[in-house]
Amino acid sequence: MPYKEKEIEKLFYSIGEVAAIFNVNTSLIRFWEKEFDLLKPDKNKRGDRMFSKRDIETIKLIYHLVKERGFTLQGAKEKLKQNKKDTVDKVEIINALGKVKSFLVELKEHL
Repeated sequence: MPYKEKEIEKLFYSIGEVAAIFNVNTSLIRFWEKEFDLLKPDKNKRGDRMFSKRDIETIKLIYHLVKERGFTLQGAKEKLKQNKKDTVDKVEIINALGKVKSFLVELKEHL
């Protein structure tokens, strides 16, 4: 059986990489960092922000609430404070449904 190389995942991402993932400006990521207590990236010796997978998941929640659902910043803060798990569950369901949709569209094209 041939060896399958597992995709290497980075431990930390720069602010530029994170901004590219979400297609937003780095200034928005810095702004959200100041506004949301949940978002606390590490900093290296030079002071550069180093975002972990957990930080990216937090940004995904903030992005979902503010950009996709139209919450105000205050509304998003309250939603995450009141029931973060509910928001996480909904985002995971939306992502899973998006993958199913993509698969079905691809399948339809091959028929």
